[in-house]
Parts: sequence; structure tokens; C-alpha cells
Amino acid sequence: MGGWAIAVHGGAGVDPNLPLQRQEEAKRLLTRCLNLGISALRSNLPAIDVVELVVRELESDPLFNSGRGSALTEKGTVEMEASIMDGTKRRCGAVSGVTTVKNPVSLARLVMDKSPHSYLAFSGAEDFARQQGVQMVENDYFITEENVGMLKLAKEANSIMFDYRIPLPSTCSAGAAAAAAHNPIRMNGLPISVYAPETVGCTVVDRQGRCAAATSTGGLMNKKIGRSGDSPLIGSGTYAGKLCGVSCTGEGEAIIRATLARDVAAVMEYKGLGLQAAVDFVIKERLDEGKAGLIAVSNKGEVACGFNANGMFRGCATEDGFMEVGIW
Repeated sequence: MGGWAIAVHGGAGVDPNLPLQRQEEAKRLLTRCLNLGISALRSNLPAIDVVELVVRELESDPLFNSGRGSALTEKGTVEMEASIMDGTKRRCGAVSGVTTVKNPVSLARLVMDKSPHSYLAFSGAEDFARQQGVQMVENDYFITEENVGMLKLAKEANSIMFDYRIPLPSTCSAGAAAAAAHNPIRMNGLPISVYAPETVGCTVVDRQGRCAAATSTGGLMNKKIGRSGDSPLIGSGTYAGKLCGVSCTGEGEAIIRATLARDVAAVMEYKGLGLQAAVDFVIKERLDEGKAGLIAVSNKGEVACGFNANGMFRGCATEDGFMEVGIW
């Protein structure tokens, strides 16, 4: 065994014009969450507990798109989704369409541990949450002023997503605005605006070589009511087995088609690739024209990440002292 390793992400698809202040805020949050996970691993907390702990912290901070600060639906509400997987016995839990559960990742954990099922959604997930006594809050707890502004812009642009941190076309040069209009980003073949999903996730291998992964998101700004992305889908947004743990972020529809997280484990199992080679392979070969990124750990204590977007908010650390937080 190669000791413990941990990786966190706060989403792929970062716009190159992201203001420096926002970049620093993101790095501080990733560093804080990484240090939280490192402390837990040094205390010999099992991998599955560490991924839940770290993702809860990310959900509680409004900076990224999960829990508080989640993207808003076309109706201005929040519908959150999350999943968690324990690689030792391939046990998993997932939820989607959650509207009043303070920490969706912990509800996903309860689905895994306390229900006969792997996945609960919408009113059924909410009912189960009440039965389990998890902390519930009003839907407006999750809604931030900034996201209300973003939804307004998305609706004006007739677009799924619009990132409020990027200068608007009206404030940039006419040439840049024209270029953006001629080269729209596409999702499922439909044009969208600047794409910045900012899903959060964590992958961990502990000193016993046990791998785990968890992912949580509010989805896409201005998404249709009832839309579920890759984050709650085991094998797409989240996967953990004996060899590795994987959490994905980016264009959910492309990640779903690629079963991206499971594919990392599959090429390690069936092609015999190492962790980073497996990550590079799936990012290059499986996404077609979709934009995405992922973080992964192996049971040997390795850590890896890959993305084909401009950037991915990420951080990773290993027991031998390596630690890195980056965006580009």
C-alpha cells in the first residue's frame, strides 16, 4: 500500500476571464477542505467517512454549485443531487431532486447505509430524509442573491447557464461579443452560454487501501424542472471500486453518455493502465465533443486529475507530503 491520498474538485469549465479575487477565494476553500480531509486521514478515519466530511464542507459554503449556492432551476428553485460510493464492497447511495435537505451528500450516505435502495429522488428522498431526522431547511436557504442575478441573465440570454463572474457581452468589446455569438458552446447539440457548472467532489484512499468517492451539485442554472445530471448516477459522475475512486464534473449529459467514472476503473481493470494513464485515456477518448474533468485516487495511494475544459478547480494531497491546489 502507498499510504493515503485525497483529491477535491469544485467544477470544470472555468472561464479564462475569471477575476483573480474569485480565483483566490476558490483556492482558499479548496485548501481548507483538503486540510480537513488530511486531518481526518491522519486520524485514521475510513475513506468513506472522509469523502462525506469534505463534500459536506463544500456544500455548506456558497462559493461552488452544491448545497448552499446551488444553481437555480427555470422556476428559481433549487433541486440538488449527490452520490457516494464505498469501493470496498461497491456499496453506494444517491439522491436527486432534493429541495430542503441541508447536506445532500449525507442523505446519499443514509440511502446507502439505512435503506434497501441505492437511489431515491424528489418527494421520496425528502420523505426518507425526514424519517432519518437529517437537518432540513427552507429552499430559500440555498438561494444566493448572486444566483438570482445569474438566473435572470440566463433567461435573458435564453440559455441554460450564464456565469455572473464573467464580464457581460455589453461590457466587452464588440469584436469579442461577435466572436462569442458565432462560436456558441453546445450541450446536447443546443447552444448555451458560458459554461461553469462547479459541481463539487472528493475522492479518497485511506491507509488500508480503501477507495471512496462522493459528488454533489445543484446542476445547471436555468435547468428544466426534474433534470438530473451525472452527479447522482453511479458509474457516470461517481464510482469507487477496489482499484480506484473517481468523481467527475462538467457537462453532465456528455459524462452520462460516457459512463466516465466507471470507465476509469474499467480501463485500469481490463487494459491494465495505471491511474493517470486511465484518466488521460477516458478524457481523450470518451467525451466526444463534451467538456468535463475528473479527480481520482488509486488503492496504491496515487492521485490523478484530468480535464479537457479551460480549467478545473481542484486540489490534491498524498501521505508523502505532496500537496497542490490549482485551477488552470
